[in-house]
Amino acid sequence: MAKHRSMLAVVAAASMLCISLEADAGPLVEAATKAEQLATSGDATKARELLRQAVGDFSQTLPFSIGKAVFITKEPAGYAMYEPKDGAVFKAGETIVSYVEPVGLTWKAASAKDKLETRFTVDFDILNPAGKILAGQKAFGDFTFTGYLKNQEIYSTLTIDVSGAPAGDYVLRFHFNDINSGKTATIDQPFKIAGP
Repeated sequence: MAKHRSMLAVVAAASMLCISLEADAGPLVEAATKAEQLATSGDATKARELLRQAVGDFSQTLPFSIGKAVFITKEPAGYAMYEPKDGAVFKAGETIVSYVEPVGLTWKAASAKDKLETRFTVDFDILNPAGKILAGQKAFGDFTFTGYLKNQEIYSTLTIDVSGAPAGDYVLRFHFNDINSGKTATIDQPFKIAGP
């Protein structure tokens, strides 16, 4: 009998948790539920659009940050379509190419009818291991994306020429500046220039 009562208590607790989770469900859960209903009824197109809109709206609540930053071997074919460099050691004179994905960009109405726009600039610094800035440039990159939804598949390809720098360890620091919100996100990429 004791086992039966404890099992009932577990079931009751689980039910209360489910009710609590449903009561706390946010817009993403609501959108996913509606999207599942649409997909089940055969309208996959509307289900997809509903989810894309919900993710775009949700992204506006995220802190502005960098989701991914990797050294790559060549220009990417698109979002998440890159070839990562094996390690972070560069030959003397080799160009440094970074693939970077910002997260939580702010969107606003664009000048084109019914379109939205986000814009960010990128500054960079090159530091030594002690943190001393050796070189840098403000607004090194300037990116504007305009479309009909708050697209989250945004990346930048950043190319840095360090020819002439002596062999040694360095840090490449990018500052992403969200123009619409005034917020900044920073990411460090340590790298090494090999000796002859």
